[in-house]
Amino acid sequence: MGLWVVALGGNAILQPKQKGTASEQWANVTAAVQQVLQIRNMGHTIVLTHGNGPQVGNILKQQETAAPAIPPLPLDLCGAQTQGMLGYMLQHTVNRLLAGSAERPQAVALVTQVAVDAQDPAFRQPSKPIGGFVNEGTAREHMTRGETWVEDAGRGWRRVVASPQPRDIVNLHAIQHLVDHGFLVIAAGGGGIPAAHEDSDLAPVEAVIDKDRTASLLASGLGAAGLLILTDVEQVCLHYRTPEEQPLAAITATQAQRYLDEGHFQRGSMGPKVEAAITMARRGGVGIIAKLDQAVAALAGTSGTRIVPDGHDTTAFSASANTPRA
Repeated sequence: MGLWVVALGGNAILQPKQKGTASEQWANVTAAVQQVLQIRNMGHTIVLTHGNGPQVGNILKQQETAAPAIPPLPLDLCGAQTQGMLGYMLQHTVNRLLAGSAERPQAVALVTQVAVDAQDPAFRQPSKPIGGFVNEGTAREHMTRGETWVEDAGRGWRRVVASPQPRDIVNLHAIQHLVDHGFLVIAAGGGGIPAAHEDSDLAPVEAVIDKDRTASLLASGLGAAGLLILTDVEQVCLHYRTPEEQPLAAITATQAQRYLDEGHFQRGSMGPKVEAAITMARRGGVGIIAKLDQAVAALAGTSGTRIVPDGHDTTAFSASANTPRA
């Protein structure tokens, strides 16, 4: 038993092909929270974090539609909006589902800033796509304001922003205090609101931090036993979606790094998840990547992909998949 940071993918709350109505998102949040509470019922302490990509994308589309009647807001404020909205939905649902239970820790959502390095190379090469597609004329109009837009394989033009490495959870002390006093904390949604130090101050920056990287940093800062990343695939695979596809049940940090270096995991999807799990394992914990509805089985070692520190036995978890040897 121990403290686990549980990271929900943004698509767990707004799933592909859904319109994004309030009722759809409430239903998805309820399903996700039910999984989280099952983990808590196993005796674990939970700190919950979440993605926000679909929600930020919708806010940007709303701003594009409303302009120029309503001035658009910068990206840090869009991220803060999603942290507030999704944090509220998760907080409310946890408390609602625990109502009437003998032991009812109160859930609390914390709007969280994350410090990044203003000199991070990502700022010189923006690569993270956000929002929807527009025509070339609209994109070039936005580019006159200093934004970066790129043409995307004939589908239209899309904005890209920097995705720097998270360096520090600004609100870590508050999160730790709340955990120590029995709260189920929801924090660092969407990777946190990015800010960079300017002299003695923190200044917001136009960027998006990968939520799995931030989740790993949060787990480390809290001294967590592990990081559980819940997504839409059952296991991490080599040769994904090819005839040679091979699921991974349990591997060491060194094995996982080798597969990452060989290009098995796409940079924009599974790559950051594996990277976050490797970082967790190298800090002495366990990183697990699993499907949302199999969270409990993943903790029990019968589902998902488990990345463990070097020297740990992985054979006990090989029943659910053929794990390649180092």
